[in-house]
Amino acid sequence: MSKPPHYAKTLRRLQLALVETQAEAIKRGERVVVVFEGRDAAGKDGTIKRIAEHQSVRFTRVIALPKPSDREQSEWWFQRYVHYLPAAGETVIFNRSWYNRAGVETVMGFSTPEQQAQFLRDAPMFEQMLTESGIRLVKYWLDISREEQAQRLRARRKDPLKQLKVSAMDAAAEAKWDAYSAARNQMLLATHTAIAPWTCVQADHKHRTRLEVIRHLAHRISPPAIAKIVEPADPDVVFDFDASALTDGRLAV
Repeated sequence: MSKPPHYAKTLRRLQLALVETQAEAIKRGERVVVVFEGRDAAGKDGTIKRIAEHQSVRFTRVIALPKPSDREQSEWWFQRYVHYLPAAGETVIFNRSWYNRAGVETVMGFSTPEQQAQFLRDAPMFEQMLTESGIRLVKYWLDISREEQAQRLRARRKDPLKQLKVSAMDAAAEAKWDAYSAARNQMLLATHTAIAPWTCVQADHKHRTRLEVIRHLAHRISPPAIAKIVEPADPDVVFDFDASALTDGRLAV
Protein backbone atom coordinates (compact mmCIF):
# COMPACT_ATOMS: atom_id res chain seq x y z
CA MET A 1 0.00 0.00 0.00
CA SER A 2 1.17 3.54 -0.73
CA LYS A 3 2.04 6.03 1.97
CA PRO A 4 -0.64 8.50 3.07
CA PRO A 5 -0.31 11.96 1.50
CA HIS A 6 2.38 14.09 3.15
CA TYR A 7 3.42 11.11 5.29
CA ALA A 8 6.92 12.37 6.15
CA LYS A 9 5.70 15.87 7.02
CA THR A 10 2.86 14.53 9.16
CA LEU A 11 5.13 12.05 10.92
CA ARG A 12 7.62 14.79 11.78
CA ARG A 13 4.87 16.99 13.22
CA LEU A 14 3.53 14.14 15.37
CA GLN A 15 7.02 13.17 16.52
CA LEU A 16 7.57 16.78 17.58
CA ALA A 17 4.45 16.53 19.74
CA LEU A 18 5.96 13.45 21.40
CA VAL A 19 9.27 15.26 21.96
CA GLU A 20 7.46 18.17 23.62
CA THR A 21 5.39 15.70 25.64
CA GLN A 22 8.50 13.94 26.90
CA ALA A 23 10.14 17.23 27.83
CA GLU A 24 7.14 17.96 30.06
CA ALA A 25 7.18 14.42 31.47
CA ILE A 26 10.84 14.77 32.41
CA LYS A 27 10.15 18.09 34.16
CA ARG A 28 7.24 16.61 36.09
CA GLY A 29 8.89 13.28 36.86
CA GLU A 30 6.13 11.32 35.17
CA ARG A 31 6.53 7.60 34.43
CA VAL A 32 5.10 6.11 31.25
CA VAL A 33 4.80 2.48 30.13
CA VAL A 34 3.62 1.62 26.63
CA VAL A 35 2.93 -2.04 25.81
CA PHE A 36 2.88 -3.28 22.22
CA GLU A 37 1.40 -6.68 21.50
CA GLY A 38 0.05 -8.15 18.28
CA ARG A 39 0.35 -10.78 15.65
CA ASP A 40 3.74 -11.62 14.19
CA ALA A 41 4.60 -9.12 11.42
CA ALA A 42 1.89 -6.72 12.62
CA GLY A 43 4.29 -3.78 12.53
CA LYS A 44 5.26 -3.41 16.18
CA ASP A 45 8.95 -2.78 15.42
CA GLY A 46 8.28 -0.10 12.82
CA THR A 47 5.71 1.70 14.96
CA ILE A 48 7.93 1.68 18.03
CA LYS A 49 10.87 2.93 15.97
CA ARG A 50 8.89 5.99 14.86
CA ILE A 51 7.71 6.70 18.39
CA ALA A 52 11.19 6.46 19.95
CA GLU A 53 13.16 7.93 17.03
CA HIS A 54 13.58 11.42 18.46
CA GLN A 55 12.99 10.70 22.13
CA SER A 56 15.68 11.21 24.75
CA VAL A 57 18.08 8.27 24.85
CA ARG A 58 18.61 8.87 28.57
CA PHE A 59 14.91 8.80 29.39
CA THR A 60 13.57 6.25 26.88
CA ARG A 61 14.01 2.48 26.85
CA VAL A 62 12.64 -0.03 24.37
CA ILE A 63 12.46 -3.48 25.96
CA ALA A 64 12.30 -6.62 23.83
CA LEU A 65 13.25 -9.50 26.09
CA PRO A 66 14.64 -12.80 24.81
CA LYS A 67 13.48 -16.25 25.85
CA PRO A 68 13.63 -16.51 29.67
CA SER A 69 16.58 -18.31 31.21
CA ASP A 70 16.13 -21.37 33.41
CA ARG A 71 16.43 -19.13 36.46
CA GLU A 72 13.87 -16.67 35.12
CA GLN A 73 11.47 -19.51 34.40
CA SER A 74 11.49 -20.31 38.12
CA GLU A 75 10.65 -16.72 39.12
CA TRP A 76 7.30 -15.05 39.64
CA TRP A 77 6.13 -14.39 36.08
CA PHE A 78 6.06 -10.60 36.36
CA GLN A 79 9.42 -10.39 38.11
CA ARG A 80 11.63 -9.96 35.04
CA TYR A 81 9.40 -7.16 33.76
CA VAL A 82 9.33 -5.23 37.04
CA HIS A 83 13.09 -4.74 36.68
CA TYR A 84 12.50 -2.57 33.59
CA LEU A 85 9.75 -0.32 34.92
CA PRO A 86 10.45 3.43 34.64
CA ALA A 87 11.82 5.84 37.20
CA ALA A 88 10.86 9.52 37.29
CA GLY A 89 10.81 11.12 33.85
CA GLU A 90 11.30 7.85 32.00
CA THR A 91 9.30 6.22 29.23
CA VAL A 92 9.53 2.44 28.77
CA ILE A 93 8.15 0.78 25.64
CA PHE A 94 7.67 -2.98 25.77
CA ASN A 95 7.95 -4.69 22.38
CA ARG A 96 6.00 -7.67 23.67
CA SER A 97 5.62 -7.85 27.40
CA TRP A 98 4.23 -9.93 30.24
CA TYR A 99 1.49 -10.82 27.76
CA ASN A 100 3.82 -13.40 26.21
CA ARG A 101 2.22 -15.81 28.64
CA ALA A 102 -1.21 -15.18 27.11
CA GLY A 103 0.10 -15.39 23.55
CA VAL A 104 3.03 -17.44 22.34
CA GLU A 105 3.36 -19.39 25.60
CA THR A 106 -0.27 -20.42 25.42
CA VAL A 107 -0.24 -21.33 21.74
CA MET A 108 3.11 -23.11 21.74
CA GLY A 109 2.62 -24.88 25.08
CA PHE A 110 5.58 -23.20 26.77
CA SER A 111 3.54 -22.86 29.96
CA THR A 112 0.87 -24.98 31.60
CA PRO A 113 -2.88 -24.29 31.40
CA GLU A 114 -2.76 -23.58 35.15
CA GLN A 115 -0.03 -20.97 34.67
CA GLN A 116 -1.93 -19.38 31.81
CA ALA A 117 -5.15 -19.18 33.84
CA GLN A 118 -3.28 -17.68 36.78
CA PHE A 119 -1.74 -15.07 34.49
CA LEU A 120 -5.14 -13.96 33.21
CA ARG A 121 -6.31 -13.56 36.81
CA ASP A 122 -3.16 -11.78 37.95
CA ALA A 123 -2.49 -9.39 35.06
CA PRO A 124 -5.33 -6.95 35.87
CA MET A 125 -4.22 -6.80 39.52
CA PHE A 126 -0.58 -6.27 38.49
CA GLU A 127 -1.59 -3.46 36.16
CA GLN A 128 -3.78 -1.90 38.82
CA MET A 129 -0.76 -1.77 41.11
CA LEU A 130 1.26 -0.10 38.36
CA THR A 131 -1.34 2.57 37.68
CA GLU A 132 -2.05 3.19 41.35
CA SER A 133 1.68 3.77 41.85
CA GLY A 134 1.44 6.62 39.35
CA ILE A 135 2.62 4.89 36.18
CA ARG A 136 0.73 5.89 33.03
CA LEU A 137 0.06 2.60 31.25
CA VAL A 138 -1.01 2.38 27.59
CA LYS A 139 -1.61 -1.01 25.93
CA TYR A 140 -1.83 -1.56 22.16
CA TRP A 141 -2.89 -4.67 20.28
CA LEU A 142 -1.86 -4.50 16.60
CA ASP A 143 -4.06 -6.70 14.45
CA ILE A 144 -3.59 -7.68 10.80
CA SER A 145 -5.39 -9.92 8.36
CA ARG A 146 -4.21 -13.43 7.61
CA GLU A 147 -3.38 -12.45 4.03
CA GLU A 148 -1.34 -9.41 5.08
CA GLN A 149 0.61 -11.43 7.63
CA ALA A 150 1.48 -14.08 5.03
CA GLN A 151 2.61 -11.41 2.57
CA ARG A 152 4.81 -9.67 5.14
CA LEU A 153 6.39 -12.92 6.30
CA ARG A 154 7.20 -13.85 2.69
CA ALA A 155 8.75 -10.45 2.09
CA ARG A 156 10.76 -10.77 5.29
CA ARG A 157 12.26 -14.06 4.17
CA LYS A 158 13.31 -12.59 0.81
CA ASP A 159 14.93 -9.41 2.16
CA PRO A 160 18.51 -9.94 3.39
CA LEU A 161 18.26 -6.78 5.50
CA LYS A 162 15.43 -8.41 7.45
CA GLN A 163 17.17 -11.74 8.06
CA LEU A 164 17.48 -11.01 11.78
CA LYS A 165 13.68 -10.83 11.97
CA VAL A 166 13.23 -14.31 10.52
CA SER A 167 12.66 -17.06 13.07
CA ALA A 168 11.26 -20.55 13.38
CA MET A 169 8.20 -18.98 15.01
CA ASP A 170 7.17 -17.39 11.69
CA ALA A 171 5.90 -20.70 10.34
CA ALA A 172 4.01 -21.34 13.57
CA ALA A 173 2.39 -17.90 13.32
CA GLU A 174 0.79 -18.93 10.03
CA ALA A 175 0.09 -22.57 10.83
CA LYS A 176 -1.45 -21.74 14.20
CA TRP A 177 -3.44 -18.71 13.10
CA ASP A 178 -6.69 -19.97 14.65
CA ALA A 179 -4.98 -20.83 17.94
CA TYR A 180 -3.47 -17.35 18.09
CA SER A 181 -6.90 -15.86 17.40
CA ALA A 182 -8.40 -17.83 20.27
CA ALA A 183 -5.56 -16.82 22.61
CA ARG A 184 -5.95 -13.17 21.59
CA ASN A 185 -9.67 -13.23 22.25
CA GLN A 186 -9.26 -14.79 25.67
CA MET A 187 -6.52 -12.33 26.59
CA LEU A 188 -8.43 -9.23 25.53
CA LEU A 189 -11.62 -10.31 27.28
CA ALA A 190 -9.82 -11.15 30.53
CA THR A 191 -7.41 -8.20 30.75
CA HIS A 192 -9.29 -5.24 29.28
CA THR A 193 -10.16 -3.16 32.34
CA ALA A 194 -11.24 0.39 33.04
CA ILE A 195 -7.91 1.15 34.68
CA ALA A 196 -5.77 -0.53 32.00
CA PRO A 197 -7.81 -0.80 28.79
CA TRP A 198 -6.66 -2.31 25.50
CA THR A 199 -6.49 -0.13 22.42
CA CYS A 200 -6.82 -2.13 19.21
CA VAL A 201 -5.21 -1.11 15.93
CA GLN A 202 -6.09 -2.34 12.46
CA ALA A 203 -2.54 -2.51 11.14
CA ASP A 204 -2.76 -3.78 7.55
CA HIS A 205 -1.51 -0.40 6.31
CA LYS A 206 1.80 0.06 8.14
CA HIS A 207 2.36 3.76 7.41
CA ARG A 208 -1.16 4.70 8.40
CA THR A 209 -0.79 2.58 11.52
CA ARG A 210 2.26 4.52 12.65
CA LEU A 211 0.58 7.90 12.26
CA GLU A 212 -2.65 6.88 13.97
CA VAL A 213 -0.92 5.19 16.91
CA ILE A 214 1.21 8.29 17.53
CA ARG A 215 -1.91 10.45 17.38
CA HIS A 216 -3.64 8.21 19.88
CA LEU A 217 -0.61 8.04 22.17
CA ALA A 218 -0.28 11.82 22.18
CA HIS A 219 -3.87 12.14 23.36
CA ARG A 220 -3.24 9.55 26.10
CA ILE A 221 -0.03 10.96 27.57
CA SER A 222 0.39 14.57 26.40
CA PRO A 223 -0.56 17.62 28.47
CA PRO A 224 -3.76 19.27 27.20
CA ALA A 225 -1.89 22.14 25.55
CA ILE A 226 -0.02 19.66 23.34
CA ALA A 227 -2.82 17.15 22.84
CA LYS A 228 -5.22 19.81 21.56
CA ILE A 229 -3.03 20.54 18.53
CA VAL A 230 -2.91 16.86 17.52
CA GLU A 231 -5.93 15.63 15.58
CA PRO A 232 -7.66 12.57 17.10
CA ALA A 233 -6.77 9.14 15.78
CA ASP A 234 -9.00 7.67 13.09
CA PRO A 235 -11.54 5.45 14.91
CA ASP A 236 -11.61 3.12 11.90
CA VAL A 237 -7.95 2.34 12.60
CA VAL A 238 -7.55 2.79 16.36
CA PHE A 239 -10.36 1.93 18.76
CA ASP A 240 -11.00 0.89 22.34
CA PHE A 241 -11.53 -2.83 22.67
CA ASP A 242 -14.98 -4.20 23.35
CA ALA A 243 -16.29 -7.73 23.00
CA SER A 244 -18.20 -6.94 19.80
CA ALA A 245 -14.90 -6.33 17.99
CA LEU A 246 -14.32 -10.09 18.06
CA THR A 247 -17.30 -10.74 15.82
CA ASP A 248 -18.05 -7.57 13.86
CA GLY A 249 -14.99 -7.68 11.61
CA ARG A 250 -12.83 -5.10 13.38
CA LEU A 251 -10.43 -7.85 14.52
CA ALA A 252 -9.26 -10.54 12.11
CA VAL A 253 -10.65 -14.06 12.60
